[in-house]
Amino acid sequence: MQHPKYRPDIDGLRAIAVASVLVFHAFPAALPGGFIGVDIFFVISGFLISTIILQSTAGEGFSYREFYARRIRRIFPALLLVLAATLAGGWYVLLTDEFADLGLQTVGGAAFFANFVFLGQAGYFDTTAETKPLLHLWSLGIEEQFYIFWPILIGLAWKRRWPMVRVMVVLAVVSFLVNVLTVHPHRAAAFYSPASRFWELMAGGILAGMRMTPKAPGRWRHHVQSVLGVGLLALGLVMTRSDKAFPGWWALLPVLGAVSCIAAGPQGFFNRYLLSNRVLVWIGLISYPLYLWHWPLLAYARIVEGELPSPWVRGAAVLATVALAWATYRFFERAVRNRPGPAVVRVLAGGMVVVAVVGGLAFLDILKPRHSNPTLQKVADATLDVDYYAGFKLDQIGAHLIYRAGEGPGKVLLLGDSHVQQYAPRAVELLRTAPADTKAAYFATQGACPAIQGVHADKNIGCSERRTAMLEFARSPEVDTVVIGGCWNCYFLGTGAQDYYFRDGGGQVHPFQNGDGIEQSLASLGRMLRALGAQKKVYLLLDNPVGASFEPKQLIEGSRLTTMKVESATPRATVPADQVQLNARLKAIGTAAGVEVIDAIANLCEGDQCLRTMPDGAPAYKDGGHLRPRYTRGFSVWIDPALRR
Repeated sequence: MQHPKYRPDIDGLRAIAVASVLVFHAFPAALPGGFIGVDIFFVISGFLISTIILQSTAGEGFSYREFYARRIRRIFPALLLVLAATLAGGWYVLLTDEFADLGLQTVGGAAFFANFVFLGQAGYFDTTAETKPLLHLWSLGIEEQFYIFWPILIGLAWKRRWPMVRVMVVLAVVSFLVNVLTVHPHRAAAFYSPASRFWELMAGGILAGMRMTPKAPGRWRHHVQSVLGVGLLALGLVMTRSDKAFPGWWALLPVLGAVSCIAAGPQGFFNRYLLSNRVLVWIGLISYPLYLWHWPLLAYARIVEGELPSPWVRGAAVLATVALAWATYRFFERAVRNRPGPAVVRVLAGGMVVVAVVGGLAFLDILKPRHSNPTLQKVADATLDVDYYAGFKLDQIGAHLIYRAGEGPGKVLLLGDSHVQQYAPRAVELLRTAPADTKAAYFATQGACPAIQGVHADKNIGCSERRTAMLEFARSPEVDTVVIGGCWNCYFLGTGAQDYYFRDGGGQVHPFQNGDGIEQSLASLGRMLRALGAQKKVYLLLDNPVGASFEPKQLIEGSRLTTMKVESATPRATVPADQVQLNARLKAIGTAAGVEVIDAIANLCEGDQCLRTMPDGAPAYKDGGHLRPRYTRGFSVWIDPALRR
């Protein structure tokens, strides 16, 4: 198996990639585009792997057995260590639901399909990314899936004498088009799917294919490529943002930048004087364990703290990451990689199977964490209570899917975001207990999409189109009752939700923050309610109390590092005064528009003290903002007038 000549500048490029990711995860405000370091890794990996395959194929011949054995020696040692340590840490500090999820992450990481695990979990009610200790392994899954597909393709093209580079270009273009076409309607799929990511690794492969027939050396060409490459990378780090449609077209900046840097060769200006710097080369040598260790440490710091850790804690996590990465490389990776014989490969593969089995036992709740007593389990169960649309069927209105429960002449359309969705279990319960007196319920919801004409957030793809279609359906004769609701507290408190704005009929934009977007939006809500109310029965559904004090895990006392117990003395929490004031204002808007107002706070609160547990002491909320299905199913009687005939 032939291997390319060592280039210190590529290790320097690895250092830029891993340092960017590490800084972004530890201090996101310091380098908002740092996540593009993963895309740089993809290009480097595609280039090196393709070079090995092409040179071996053209020389002594390519051996799949030797190739994958070397992959195991390269990938498994550090990964095994990190997976085992992360599982052990999870057993010590996580609750039952968290440990079960970590078990699934571990299986995905060990079997190299973590990207599919996280794609399957992506959604509005998904656990926050910052508390998933193995989230970063999605990129390793993409790479390993590429390692399976790519050697077979190159071997087939070589055997049949296809034009190698042209085949690579065609496949890369197809993958890039999948990326561009799916990034808006299916953003999570575009991010995690190999079909929309392989083009980044193929870009490195195309460069490797072109270098099989190298051009005559050109000194200035190398310098220009080096300067251009570093410039594109710097531009990507400064301009790219996580709330933009990424990867999409934005991924071209890091991909083309990395390709240009590698193409420049070790004599290119920045390659020679920056990327070949000893410090960067050293960081590049430990970049793989550095990437593996950094995210579990940061995730556990956040889990233990219960919030974003202080800069000092995050800084300490970064230093610990560097120390662990160096130790892993020096005393474990190198020792395993240089040990001769096939026994090492068998031991590493067997060790990965063992880790996957342990992860599976955790996922199946057979292996329980240290914090697993019944009272803690009651809190954990609340966070897992997320199936709001159980008992519903999918229906289609035009090009849009909505959820329907029940039959019959009366139809009520509930329109809004997840704070409307949370009442779906109550509709099913009424249809079960009093079917003759309950209307057919249509739930047309989309997370973070307020049901107010003119309100927009560029990150909420498809919201405006769906809202327009659902309002048109609301005005149709098929619907006799309409409920408009939403997380009004999320949009209109303080200076308003970030990135939201109101666009008036003339196309002028009114930002929520540092603008009059909130006032314009509330006025639009009043006009919309008045117009709908003139045609049919309309309800304005006010928001339930929200905030950290309603989060189920706020009922837990103690420390994850010592002992934990469930607090039983305070079944209520204080509703913030600004939420009460907003509630009163919205109530006045609904009354002035001539529609009926459903006031959740009036039912959940006595004075400023609001319910956060059920009669049996279990949490009433799923998280800090959403009432859980078990609660709304049995207790949210205030929504009944809109659902009953």
